[in-house]
Amino acid sequence: MNKTKILLIEDETDLGNVVRQYLEISDFEVDWVTNGRLAYNRLLVDQATYHIALIDVSMPEMDGFQLADKIVQLGLRLPFLFLTARNEKSDRLRGLKLGADDYICKPFDVDELVLRIRNIIRRNAGTPRAAAPVATIRREDVVFEKECFKLTIGGKKEILLTPREAELLDFLFRHEGRILKREDILCQLWGENDYFLGRSLDVFISRLRKHLSSSKAVSIDNVYGVGFVFNVRREQYHKP
Repeated sequence: MNKTKILLIEDETDLGNVVRQYLEISDFEVDWVTNGRLAYNRLLVDQATYHIALIDVSMPEMDGFQLADKIVQLGLRLPFLFLTARNEKSDRLRGLKLGADDYICKPFDVDELVLRIRNIIRRNAGTPRAAAPVATIRREDVVFEKECFKLTIGGKKEILLTPREAELLDFLFRHEGRILKREDILCQLWGENDYFLGRSLDVFISRLRKHLSSSKAVSIDNVYGVGFVFNVRREQYHKP
């Protein structure tokens, strides 16, 4: 059975060595590079090799946020987790908006890191990393091409979603018109209901709402104190 393969991007030599060795002891296969540029070049050559990337935020040449943005632009279905010495709210929100699966601050417990990695891998189990045939969902003036993460509004506005946004939007389409509790979305979609994932959900809902704001028919509406409803207003859309 093939091991889970991790791309570790960390410029601190001592920390990188410790993390790599511990992950290998924990039965992972690890490729370690020391800056974002090297990681980006490796992903360009071998996109489908890795199951997860651990990305240090503060690095020379290309920082972790820039690397994560490029991963999203490439359309890679690669989960990633930020490792950082910075614990500022603005950094956490920026990481969430880029589609991070988790965010762990230094110094951290390596056992905790392993558990977080295993949780992320479990949540993403079965998600193909290589290219797959495009599956398309259409609702009135909205077209969602799931496998390439593309959302088109009114035949004109095209938006490239992050992998996490696409995953959430697919879930909403599959539960159209039903009241969805926040905790049910978190547990069914990502396997657990915790603070970090709750904040992630709020960010992704906000971004999807903004994307869909130009649609005449599709919206994500709040149900106060409960959660959300993904609505398609067909009769209203077809009125002259």
